Amino acid sequence: MLGRFQQSQIRIEIAASADAIHDSILHPAQLKKWLLGQSFPPEMPTELPPGFEFTTHTGPISIHHRVDVVKPNCLRLLLSGGIDGFHEWYWGEGWIQSRLEGISILPLNLGQTLSLVSLRQFLTATK
Repeated sequence: MLGRFQQSQIRIEIAASADAIHDSILHPAQLKKWLLGQSFPPEMPTELPPGFEFTTHTGPISIHHRVDVVKPNCLRLLLSGGIDGFHEWYWGEGWIQSRLEGISILPLNLGQTLSLVSLRQFLTATK
């Protein structure tokens, strides 16, 4: 894999319930609405189950995801391709935390920040 090792952890406040955050992250129909700049495969489950694999595309770069852990307040994805590493999400009432580590040529911290801002805007607009 080309690139450099990067790690980033961001926690933000979101004016949303833990259930709303859960649905926005674990339900692909919702995920597609706020995770901008990525194309998803047409057939996705209603909710991401452990072991499910899918590939997204950010421009010409593809990122393969394998759902490693799903809990009521946690999602862990193993990543390969454009990012070799993992992405963890944790959330609760009014907050979300994202931890991303991997080797990539992509600016992971920038993408992570933009994703969290987009999620916050999505949840604020759907209240």
